[in-house]
Amino acid sequence: MINFEENIEVKGARVHNLKNIDVTIPRDKLVVITGLSGSGKSSLAFDTIYAEGQRRYIETFSAYARQFLGGLERPDVDKIDGLSPVIAIEQKTTSKSPRSTVGTITEIYDFLRLLYARAADAHSYNTGEKMVSYSDEQIKNLIIESYLDKKINILAPVIKSRKGHYRELFEQIAKQGFLKVRVDGEIKDIVKGMKVDRYKTHDIEIVIDRLKVAESEDFHKRLSESINTAMYSGDNVLMVLEEGTDIPRYFSRDLMCPTTGISYPTPEPNTFSFNSPKGMCPNCKGLGHVYEVNEKKIFPNKKLSIKGGGIAPLGDYKKSWAFKQIETIAERYSFKITDPIDTIPAEAIEILLNGGKESFDVDSKTLGVKRTYKIDYEGISNFIKNQFEEAASTSIKRWAKEYMDKITCPTCTGFRLKKESLYFKIEEKNIAELANFDIVELASFFKGLDEKLSGNQLKIAEEIIKEITTRIQFLLDVGLDYLSLNRSSKSLSGGEAQRIRLATQIGSQLVGVLYILDEPSIGLHQRDNERLIKSLESLRDIGNSVIVVEHDRDMIERADHVIDIGPKAGKNGGEIISQGTPEELKHVHTLTADYMTGVKKIEVPKKRREGNGNEIVLSGCTGNNLKNITVKFPLGKMIGVTGVSGSGKSTLINETLYPIMNAYYFNGVKKPMPYKKITGLEHIDKVIDINQSPIGRTPRSNPATYTGVFSAIRSLFAKTTEASIRGYKPGRFSFNVKGGRCETCQGGGLRVIEMNFLPDVYVECETCNGKRFNRETLEIRYKGKSISDVLEMTINEAVSFFELIPKIHRKLKTIQDVGLGYISLGQQSTTLSGGEAQRIKLATELSKRDTGNTFYILDEPTTGLHFEDIRVLMEVLNKLANKGNTVLVIEHNMDVIKMVDHIIDIGYEGGRSGGQLVAKGTPEQVAKNKKSYTAKFLKRELK
Repeated sequence: MINFEENIEVKGARVHNLKNIDVTIPRDKLVVITGLSGSGKSSLAFDTIYAEGQRRYIETFSAYARQFLGGLERPDVDKIDGLSPVIAIEQKTTSKSPRSTVGTITEIYDFLRLLYARAADAHSYNTGEKMVSYSDEQIKNLIIESYLDKKINILAPVIKSRKGHYRELFEQIAKQGFLKVRVDGEIKDIVKGMKVDRYKTHDIEIVIDRLKVAESEDFHKRLSESINTAMYSGDNVLMVLEEGTDIPRYFSRDLMCPTTGISYPTPEPNTFSFNSPKGMCPNCKGLGHVYEVNEKKIFPNKKLSIKGGGIAPLGDYKKSWAFKQIETIAERYSFKITDPIDTIPAEAIEILLNGGKESFDVDSKTLGVKRTYKIDYEGISNFIKNQFEEAASTSIKRWAKEYMDKITCPTCTGFRLKKESLYFKIEEKNIAELANFDIVELASFFKGLDEKLSGNQLKIAEEIIKEITTRIQFLLDVGLDYLSLNRSSKSLSGGEAQRIRLATQIGSQLVGVLYILDEPSIGLHQRDNERLIKSLESLRDIGNSVIVVEHDRDMIERADHVIDIGPKAGKNGGEIISQGTPEELKHVHTLTADYMTGVKKIEVPKKRREGNGNEIVLSGCTGNNLKNITVKFPLGKMIGVTGVSGSGKSTLINETLYPIMNAYYFNGVKKPMPYKKITGLEHIDKVIDINQSPIGRTPRSNPATYTGVFSAIRSLFAKTTEASIRGYKPGRFSFNVKGGRCETCQGGGLRVIEMNFLPDVYVECETCNGKRFNRETLEIRYKGKSISDVLEMTINEAVSFFELIPKIHRKLKTIQDVGLGYISLGQQSTTLSGGEAQRIKLATELSKRDTGNTFYILDEPTTGLHFEDIRVLMEVLNKLANKGNTVLVIEHNMDVIKMVDHIIDIGYEGGRSGGQLVAKGTPEQVAKNKKSYTAKFLKRELK
C-alpha cells in the first residue's frame, strides 16, 4: 500500500509520446525530471501532472462558474493519487504589454504606491515648499488668530491663469446670489453682460463675504458658513484678503502650497500608477516615451527637388491632390517644385510640415486679372502623426512609424507620472526615482528607512516596508539584483521572467503546494546557479513539493530524486529508464548518467579556427548599461558572447549589432541602440537571427509547412500520373484550403465537441478518420503512400522515403542533422518545445544554400537541450563555421563556450555594474583572466 501523504502516484500516463508509464514521485522533495529533448519530460510534468491538478481545481467550482471558464481536457492517464494544488512556473508567462514592468509583476510597485499615498511628504512644484492641509475648524481658528479686529474678504478662486471672456461664468455667479468678483486683483461689482478680454490670461475669484473679524459667537457661526460656501465654490480652496492689501493668504482642505496656493488632490495609491488616468503623464499616457516626426526622415536628401521625390512620404511627382496643394504653396512663397529643397524659404518648409490655412491673390500676367488661391493644407508632419495614432491598419501605422523617432516624453522626462505625483517624496526621493534603482540600491534604501521615519509616518509605513523588503530579498535570492522595477517585462528573457515568478511564489509563503518549473536555470550564469538552487531548496524546506524539468548538471546533483526519461526522443522515448537519488542514477548506464560521470563528454577541439582575417568593429556602444564599449567580431569563426545575467550581452548583440546588420542587408526598420560607428559590414553577405519564439501559434502549423518542404511534397503529388489525369493542382493537397481537404473537420483531423459546462472534447473526425483529406485526395499515391501517410511519417522515415527527390531530401536531411529525426512531419507546432522550435528554424536556414559568408546569431541555443543534444547541435554549428560562415552564440553553457574560437566576455556584474568588456580571445586566453567570472568556470572545463 502506497502512502499518498509521502508520494504522488501516476498510473498509466499516455500523453503525447509517454508509453503507459507508472511513476512514483516523493512529496516535499526537490525532484528533477531529465532526459533528451523530446523524450517526454514536459509531457509528464506539465501535460499530465499539472494539467490534472488544474482540471481538479476547476472541478471544485459550480457548474455555472465552469461554463465561463471553459473546461480543461482530462489528460490521458489512468489515475493520479496524492496530488496537491499545483502551480506551474513556465517560461512563456510574462505579458508583452509596455505597461507591464518588473515592479508590477512582483507587486513591489503596488506596495510602493501605497507607501507614497500614505506616508510621503508633498512638496510644491512651484516653490519646493512642503504642502499643508487644514480642516475647516483649523482654518476658522487661524483666520480669527491672524486677522482679529481687521476687515477681510473671503474669496473662492474659480479661474486660475486661463484665457477666455467668461461672460457665462459671471452670469452663473450672479444667479447664485453673489454680487462681487475679484478679477486680476481688482474687486468689481457684477453687472449684466460683464466679460473680460478673451485673449489674455485671467485670475477670477468670487467674493463670498466681507466681514470684520471678532470673537463673538455670531461671528463664529457666520465665518463657518462662509468657509463652507467658499470651499464649495473654490473646489476645496479659499483665499483671505485683508482690506488695503493685495497679497491673499491661501487655505485648503487638500494639500496646498502656502505661498502660491496651488493644491494637490488627496493622494491615493492610483495617484502613483502610470496605468491609471489619475497618475499617468497626460502626454505619453504613462508609457514614458512618445513618437515624434523626424524632419530628416521626411527630407532625407535636401539636394533633391520636390518633383524629384525629395519628400520621402510622398515619393515622386504624380497628379494628386497633395501635390496640387504643394504647387499652391509654391505659388504663394515664390519657389518652384523643381527647386532643390534646401533653397526653399523656411516659412514654406514650415507650412509643408505643419500645414496652414490662408487665401491670397495672384495677378495673372496673361489674363490681366487677379486670381484667388486658397491653401488648406494639413501638413505632412500632422498627417503622419494622425495616421500613426488613428489608422486602423497595422501596415499604415508601420508606414507612419518609419518617419518617426521614439523619444523620451518631454513632459515627464520618462518618469511616466504626472507632475504632481513626482513631488511626493520620502527621504528626498520620489517614487519614479526608486523605480529606476537597481534592486540592490533599492534594498539599501529601505534598509535603514524605518529609523529615519518618525511618529505617524513610521506607524503607517512599518508594515508596508516589511512587505517590500521581503519581496526585494526574494529577487536578490534568485539572482535578479541587476534589474530595476521600471524594466519593461517584454524585455526580460524567458529565464528572468520565470525567476521573477519564482520570487513572487516564494514571497507568498504557501505550504503544501506542488510547484512545477520548466528549466529555471535558462539565461543564468553558472555563478548565480547556486542562489537559484538555494531558492528552490527553501521552497521545499517550508513544506512544498518541487518538480523541476532540467538539464543542468548542478541542479541534477543537488536533487533529492531524479527521474530520467528516454531512452531516445519522440516515438523512441516516453519511458522511465532510471530513477532514484543522483548517486543511484550514476550507476545506471543511461545517456544522462554517462555525461554525469564523464564516460561521455563533449570534447574540446584540438585547434581553434584562424578565421578569414576580416572583422566587424562596433564602437561606442552606449545602449542600456553598455559603458561606451568597442567590440571586434572576427569573421569566419565561431564567437561566444558570455557574461553574468544582465551584463549587457543581449543589448550588445540583439539590440545593437543585429538591428544595424538587418538594416544594412535587408532594410530592417528596428532602430538599434546608440552607437558611434561600425566598420567591416562589406565582408558579410547576410545576417540570420535564430531565436526561440514559437514557429507557429495554431495547430495547423507544423514542421513540414514551416520549413517549406510541404510545398515541394504537394507539387510532387500533383505530378503523379493519377493526379495529372484528374487535373489536380498542388492546392488540392493542402489541408488549409477548400478542395482536397475533409470539409467536416476543415482539414484539422479533429472535431471539437462542445460539452456546455464540461470541457470541450476533441474527437477524431469520423468522416476522414483523422486523415485531414477527403477520399478522392487520399486515392492519389506516391510509392504507395497517400499525402496523409506522408504527414504521419517521422523525419527519419521521410529521409529514406524521399531519397531520390533532391529538393525534398535536402530539407529533410537538415532537420535530421539537427537532431529532430524523431518528430513527425505533421506534428502540431504548438506541441514543440522551445529548443525544438529553434532547431527547426536552424534547419530551415541550413537547408538554404549558404554563401559561406553569412553571419548567424543564436541566443542561448542550448535552452531545453540535453548534453547529447548539445553535442549534435555543436556538430551542426561547426559545419556552418567550417564553410567560412561566422556563427555568434550568446551562451552560459560551458559545453558550448569551451568549443568556440573566440570569446567576448561582458561584465563585470549585471545591471549598472555591467556593460564593460572584461575579456576577449580564445577560451584558453580568457580562462587566465582573473577578473572574469566566466573564466573561473571555463578553467575547470578546459582541464
